[in-house]
Amino acid sequence: MTGTAQVIVQAVGFISGILVIRLLPTQEYALYTLANTMLGTMSVLADGGISTGVMAQGGKVWQDRTKLGTVLATGLDLRRKFAIGSLIVSLPILLYLLLQHGASWLMALLITASLIPAFYAALSDGLLEIVPKLHQDILPLQKNQVNVGIGRLLLTAVTLFIFPWTFVAIIASGIPRIYGNIKLRKISHSFADKEQLPDPVVRREIIAVVKRVLPGAVYYCLSGQITIWLISLFGNTTAVAEIGALGRIAILLSLFGVLFSTLLVPRFARQNNEYKVLRNQFLINIAIVFSICFTIVLGIYLFSDQLLWILGSQYSGLNYALLLNIVGSCLGMVIGLAFSLCSSRGWLLNPYLYIMGSLVTVVAGILVFDISSLIGVLYFNIFVSVVQTVVYIAFSLFQIYKLKIKQ
Repeated sequence: MTGTAQVIVQAVGFISGILVIRLLPTQEYALYTLANTMLGTMSVLADGGISTGVMAQGGKVWQDRTKLGTVLATGLDLRRKFAIGSLIVSLPILLYLLLQHGASWLMALLITASLIPAFYAALSDGLLEIVPKLHQDILPLQKNQVNVGIGRLLLTAVTLFIFPWTFVAIIASGIPRIYGNIKLRKISHSFADKEQLPDPVVRREIIAVVKRVLPGAVYYCLSGQITIWLISLFGNTTAVAEIGALGRIAILLSLFGVLFSTLLVPRFARQNNEYKVLRNQFLINIAIVFSICFTIVLGIYLFSDQLLWILGSQYSGLNYALLLNIVGSCLGMVIGLAFSLCSSRGWLLNPYLYIMGSLVTVVAGILVFDISSLIGVLYFNIFVSVVQTVVYIAFSLFQIYKLKIKQ
């Protein structure tokens, strides 16, 4: 049932995304891409590690309804305060980018305001989900996600046929999230007392986690969608729309990420600290994901015309760009698996060294590739992903080799 629900959520989300691509003109979809990218950034900054801290503290008291309610209330209070800082940083940047890509002041303000429902829901969604997850009450969560996805699909289909504007598409996505948030509160409050107030001791514990996580979260905001940020700053509006549309095809790969985290990572985590066993298991896992990536890339190469037809006529002719985008996304999938395998054994790269190394790679890529063009920024993305893939695989093998030395 869990796997089925996940497939439904992914499928409904994909159909909704394709519907938005086909119904919005290229100019409007470029603005939609910018707004959605900024929404993700705002959500990450508003969290800053709070959800990690709430999970850690909640895991200690998950059987006590009152104490769990206190942890949740403290996390929600911190999240609201972080949200103010997130808005102060993000909204002026969003307004600038929207105006730079042809939005009028009125349209820019409407788009910015339309983000409020989705951002409001995002403030608490991640924290509220922690409570039923701690109790392994997963089915209600997935039913809620399915209902939200279907609501978004129906509302998008009804409204965009009549009003093909960016802010309408964002509102159509945000309103179902508000409904889902209300239902999620009911699910969460069945395990955590909603009458509890924030606690200063719990706040200090969560803040301690935030201090460790926040630098990485800020870096993730910049690096996670770096191709969109670069093309929006240095490229034209059409290129922004094109890279946003191509990303909708790549999002299908997220289903493989769920399968890897469910099937491959736990098995690797359970292995004993034996050099040969871990080395072989790691290499087999990497070989599996590379084989899947090769098959995906070959399929994209053979059927790129059909996939671009799904996106609409305004995106025809982007066969090579689609192929490059999928190659970059597949490398991202390899990086994700290598990172998950490492972290499952407690092997973690020094975050500051990793960030500094990544920044050097990014700067080198910017100097080498034409980041004002769609093809150039996709080459840039592949270059950065190749470096990160090599780093994570080499780091993992080094950690495994250290076991041989000890043995």
